[in-house]
Amino acid sequence: MAAEANADAVLAELEALSARLAEVEAYLHIEEARGRVTELEEASAAPGFWDDAEAARAHMAERAPVTGDVGRVDRAHERLSDARAALELADEMGEDGSEFVDEAAAAAEELTRAIDEMELSSWFTGEFDHGSAILSIKPGQGGLEAQDWTFMLFKMYMKYFARRGWKVTVNDCPAAEVIGIDRATITVEGKDAFGMLRAEAGVHRLVRISPTDAKKRRQTTFAGVEVIPVLPDDIEIEVAPDDIRVDVYHASGPGGQGVNTTDSAVRVTHIPTGIVVTCQNERSQIQNKAACMQILKARLYELELEKRAETLDEIRGPKTEIGFGNQIRSYVLYPYQMVKDLRSGVETSNVDSVLEDGDLDPFIIGYHRWATEQAE
Repeated sequence: MAAEANADAVLAELEALSARLAEVEAYLHIEEARGRVTELEEASAAPGFWDDAEAARAHMAERAPVTGDVGRVDRAHERLSDARAALELADEMGEDGSEFVDEAAAAAEELTRAIDEMELSSWFTGEFDHGSAILSIKPGQGGLEAQDWTFMLFKMYMKYFARRGWKVTVNDCPAAEVIGIDRATITVEGKDAFGMLRAEAGVHRLVRISPTDAKKRRQTTFAGVEVIPVLPDDIEIEVAPDDIRVDVYHASGPGGQGVNTTDSAVRVTHIPTGIVVTCQNERSQIQNKAACMQILKARLYELELEKRAETLDEIRGPKTEIGFGNQIRSYVLYPYQMVKDLRSGVETSNVDSVLEDGDLDPFIIGYHRWATEQAE
């Protein structure tokens, strides 16, 4: 009877997922997309397709996301079909079919994640949401502890980027003098990277027993996360050579290890605005300067938007002091263990899955679902 009850529960879950999948197909206009995929494939196979390289690249850039949407929906239907088939086998086998019920339940869990992803992508309507992002982390209130917390967040995000299969370039991550890092700037390339990471912009609060306090007292520490978009090539930001100062210095990495052995790290200061960008990831000054200029232009573009709109709420949230009362998420390690997003209410007691494994999707998806509901 237990197996039958479990099978009924899984069947009900699959029916609900089937309805969600139908809604996904509707707002992604999958049938129209199938026709467009066929047109794009025929065009790319035509003779002389690559004669106009720029037009061909634009064509392929359109083809990739459309093909991806169709593929994700088709794979979701396959999972749904496999799960239903497993339940049919379980029904035929009676009490001996519990293994197939478990298989269907696992497929339902996987399908839930896949549909969550497709729904999430549909919520991204901003100009840059589907593109790459530049994520920066810097210490706030908390002194040395804040620098260590900054390094903990850096490692958490690196794990998260790896989980999602995004390409990552660490532009800057200098070691602090005693513990942790002074700051980190990371370029993240991948589908919906900016849209996803907008959820992380703001103040992150850590509560734990201080590892540097001999009396083992509880410490509250803060770090700030900024997320800005990587600008597409068709957006040009002019920076006059006389408006910037370029300084070169010796590179260093977290833990005191050198990133390289030459004075190739670059600091670019935009004199009119006071914006400072540093990069030490690449081996040459030329490459590091190019990376700095990309980040600088993105920040200048953001600044221009701020001047026009008098706020950056739609891009990275309001600017606030990195300290008490402004946090978006709390990570409590003592006297109990919990990570909680103070906007969406999503929480977990499994802090290691978040900080050590980078399992941020429940928080990011939860934030965007909450933000979408708030906008309705």
